[in-house]
Amino acid sequence: MHRPRPLRSLLASLLLLLALPVHADWQQHDWDVMGTRASVSLWSESNAAPLFQQLEAEMERLNQLLSPWVEDSELARLNQRGHEKPQTISPEFYRLLERSLHFYQLTDGAFDITFASAGHLYDYREGKAPNASQLADAAEHIGADRIELLPNHRVRYRTPGTRIDLGGIAKGYAIDRGIALLKEAGIKHAWLSLGGDSYVLGDHRGRPWEVGIQHPRNQEKVAMRLPISDLAMSTSGDYQRYFIRDGRRIHHILSPQTGKSIDGLASVTVLADNSLDADALSTSVFVLGVEKGLALINRLADTSAIIIDRNGNVFYSDDLTTPE
Repeated sequence: MHRPRPLRSLLASLLLLLALPVHADWQQHDWDVMGTRASVSLWSESNAAPLFQQLEAEMERLNQLLSPWVEDSELARLNQRGHEKPQTISPEFYRLLERSLHFYQLTDGAFDITFASAGHLYDYREGKAPNASQLADAAEHIGADRIELLPNHRVRYRTPGTRIDLGGIAKGYAIDRGIALLKEAGIKHAWLSLGGDSYVLGDHRGRPWEVGIQHPRNQEKVAMRLPISDLAMSTSGDYQRYFIRDGRRIHHILSPQTGKSIDGLASVTVLADNSLDADALSTSVFVLGVEKGLALINRLADTSAIIIDRNGNVFYSDDLTTPE
């Protein structure tokens, strides 16, 4: 298959290993942020502790900017006041809204940050879901066309019940920012992950990194492993935040039309050149389903997808299908 990218030649691998400083070493760090676990493993000639602190600080900065659960975050303030009058937001937040609306158009509404108009009614830890009447009311406020982007980084909501959540794009953006920091520090080989999103920079001991896709029904198992390098990978699954009610799995990936959990798929993994795109597209394909989701991915350059449905069937984008 064309992607993940092929292994480098043995000669190139040996030359790379010989070129690395003898006193360099692999260093790893883990921490909690943005409601999930972050992890980084990198090759460095010096103590990477200061760099780890920079990564932690940058991701926490983004959490304070974009979390709907941080009361004074820019996103939370926009949700509180955006329907009253236009709100001036930071250029960074504004760019993320522009990118979100791009994916809304690209996916015919499958990627929709206003799903939060219904999403905030769920409590996955407590096993609580809105009733039919609450969902019907919330659905009236879903639709990214209710977001109006104005000049000078101002934003307004057209309806008072509209809320947004950048959960389908924020972690990918945080990965991209983290990788940018690593590159600025001269790091050439690293693996940075945040929940279901990750980016592999360079290679691992002269070979591509092997990144696993979690088995959607057994957290102790890996469904498959992919050899990749210099590539982003994002997995959206119905096992990440969910509860079971009346035999039905209620999870966090919601239909923009109904506000209910999407049925049919167990996980979607997307490979792309950057984590923001991979993050948004994995959510989008999950909402679109196998046929429409793969049709979307097959239209996009340098983008691949692996889908596992609830029956355990696996589907691949065209570039990952081996010709017979």
